[in-house]
Amino acid sequence: MLEKIDLSKKADKETFKQVMETEGGRLAGLQRECKAAGIPVMIVFEGMGAAGKGVQINRLIQALDPRGFSVFATNSSNEEERMRPFLWRYWTKIPAKGRIAIFDRSWYSIVQRDRFDCPDENLDLEGAFQDILSFEKQLSDDGTVIIKLFLHISKEEQKKRFKKLDNSKETSWRVNKQDWKRNKEYDSYLKINEEMLEKTDTEYAPWTIIESTDKDYGAMKILTTVADRLALALENKRAARKESEKKQNQASAKRFQNGVLSGIDLSKSLTKEQYKKELDGLQKRLENLHNELYRLRIPVVLGFEGWDAGGKGGAIKRLTSHLDPRGYQVNPTASPNDIEKVHHYLWRFWNNMPKAGHIAIFDRTWYGRVMVERIEGFCSEAEWKRAYQEINEMESHMANYGAVVLKFWLHIDKDEQERRFKERMENPAKQWKITDEDWRNREKWDLYEQAVDEMLVRTSTTYAPWIVVEGNSKYYARVKVLRTVVEALEAKIKEVKKQQKHERFKRQEETDR
Repeated sequence: MLEKIDLSKKADKETFKQVMETEGGRLAGLQRECKAAGIPVMIVFEGMGAAGKGVQINRLIQALDPRGFSVFATNSSNEEERMRPFLWRYWTKIPAKGRIAIFDRSWYSIVQRDRFDCPDENLDLEGAFQDILSFEKQLSDDGTVIIKLFLHISKEEQKKRFKKLDNSKETSWRVNKQDWKRNKEYDSYLKINEEMLEKTDTEYAPWTIIESTDKDYGAMKILTTVADRLALALENKRAARKESEKKQNQASAKRFQNGVLSGIDLSKSLTKEQYKKELDGLQKRLENLHNELYRLRIPVVLGFEGWDAGGKGGAIKRLTSHLDPRGYQVNPTASPNDIEKVHHYLWRFWNNMPKAGHIAIFDRTWYGRVMVERIEGFCSEAEWKRAYQEINEMESHMANYGAVVLKFWLHIDKDEQERRFKERMENPAKQWKITDEDWRNREKWDLYEQAVDEMLVRTSTTYAPWIVVEGNSKYYARVKVLRTVVEALEAKIKEVKKQQKHERFKRQEETDR
């Protein structure tokens, strides 16, 4: 594919000047319109080394209001980034509504440059491509315009530019051994890039090949491409507004009326003596496991959902009481603030995902999208319906990185909730826990139960299972949460140690040869 691109295209100075002036003015206006419409934009610059990404980014931003964009240069990942899934550092940089994020190299490094420079036999290449497609699809579905530009030059042109850079003291630092290796093995590297383009060229995030031998021609094509894409996004948004959806929160939930929650046995309980004995033993085991998690660099994500007064706080307190506070973080999730509202709904959770060896505990989670936001009409039907797949993909990405992902639904019946509400109201030390909103939510119990049933069915996976916790007995619920976490961590640690042993054996075999 790439070898068939006509790289001889050129622009004369007069045409270049005219196009840059006309399209630059159009782009400036489109930027203002996108800001007013709340459309986030991501512009990705990828391509062959020395193709002129820096020059072209600089030319592009001349037409933009500098208050409305950010430029991110993607270098080799640092230690903080290596301790998280590869998409984490990009999720944390996605633009707010109305802003533009420009990436000088991007999430494609793992299937392109890194793949060539540092081949990793453990890399799940197909999984990485799928993670990238999911990332772009989620952002696109949420309204982000993704513009991907691949700057292409020939082997001869690249070699000429490398020599020019290398021969100057001011620019020689920009060319390293890996650059020369990619030039020497140009055809092999080109094939890797072709595979990347073929597998990730989608309707919602297409690639545009920029013929970059002549930098003026490349600049014209980039400016026109970006302006056209923004114009199309504005047109699509106006069309979508005319066909606004009607909220039908109960429509799909009817399939799940005979759901999970109705079959839960809430009579399960423990005596105080049983509780104390089991609690003490499990907390000591968890304390030891925490040290192993850190040593083996295993990240852990624990999500807690449940009915109001279901016992989430009590379960989390017993879970963390014997953990090293430097190795875990409890993230309480409230209604999104103004900054969070102008980002993709998963953005705030990605910002709090744990690094390797640490535990992140979420007191309420990203599942608010398919519960409270769905029921209260804070998002459209199309948005909460596609959230099931988006959430599964996010959790899959964490699990593929090696994280333990567990989600708990603390279940109580309506009578037990009412008893706990009244108990809180009568206790001055606990009155802060009960609000008018808690009482209002009780009136929508059936709607929430339908939503929860669908959530459990559609998002309980082998890599991130839901555990429904019988919560009428607080003693039983706390012990079940602890036991589930302990057993999951023990299993993961055993798996990692077995894998490490196998890798040591393999290395020894290679040495012996």
